[in-house]
Amino acid sequence: MAKKQNEQVSAARKAKHGGILTVVFAFLSIAWIAPIFVVLLNSFKRKAYIFKYPFNISTKSLFSDGLEAWRAGIDKAMCGLLNYKNALEDTDFFSCFGTSLFITVGSVVAIIFFCSMTAWYLTRVHTKLSKAIYMLCLFSMVVPFQMVMFTLSKFANMLHLATPWGIIVVYLGFGAGLAVFMFSGFIRSISLEIEEASVIDGCSPPQTFFRVIFPILKPTTVTIAILEAMWVWNDYLLPSLVLNVNRYRTIPIAVQYLKQSHGQLDWGAMMAVLVLAIIPIVAFYLACQKYIIEGVIAGAVKG
Repeated sequence: MAKKQNEQVSAARKAKHGGILTVVFAFLSIAWIAPIFVVLLNSFKRKAYIFKYPFNISTKSLFSDGLEAWRAGIDKAMCGLLNYKNALEDTDFFSCFGTSLFITVGSVVAIIFFCSMTAWYLTRVHTKLSKAIYMLCLFSMVVPFQMVMFTLSKFANMLHLATPWGIIVVYLGFGAGLAVFMFSGFIRSISLEIEEASVIDGCSPPQTFFRVIFPILKPTTVTIAILEAMWVWNDYLLPSLVLNVNRYRTIPIAVQYLKQSHGQLDWGAMMAVLVLAIIPIVAFYLACQKYIIEGVIAGAVKG
């Protein structure tokens, strides 16, 4: 009887704690989502209303004059969608979008392709050299970017890497540490018997990797792809240091160039271009989010 009562008390405490955690995480979720909602809300407002009513939900009073003028055919009216029109024109958005997309896809593909093979080699070949390379990969994760950015900029200019193709090499170097670490953790959990069986069947080392090992790495591959894509897509500092911004501009750099003379900034256009920049990476994240936890746990805990 006493045991049953203790179990009931324990269950009640767990339910109470669970309710408290639910409330806490709900508030945290709202805190994370609120800035995105504010940006989306203000992307339809005129500049005066962005400063005067930044948190107000858009109402007819904010846009009635602009909307009526737009319906009347006055192109210069400050209606809500004009912010997006200005954003597309002032930033040359589609060109910047293509540059960002090329750099992001190229960097992620390069990181996954080279780092997965590197991790497989470092995990299966136990030598002093392989251990040293693995430790260097781990060390690169903790070195602040500010320590190497000026040297990096100098070498990038010397090696003519100030192009979308060249910066992919730079991103490969900076993204290799995390990718090798996660791939190595997952590969340690893969039984050697699988690889031995493929060798007995006549597979060469490349065939063993691409036909046997790499398909098994899918959860970690998707996780790394999401993490690296979010980093590269939203990065401002590295492209501004490496790229020739007069010819190649990513979306974060284009946002900076919205600033006009005397420090003036078209806030409505900036909010609009931020919304347009967020949509692709959020869509990619939502499509692949189910693999994140699985890949992180497999890559960082197993082995």
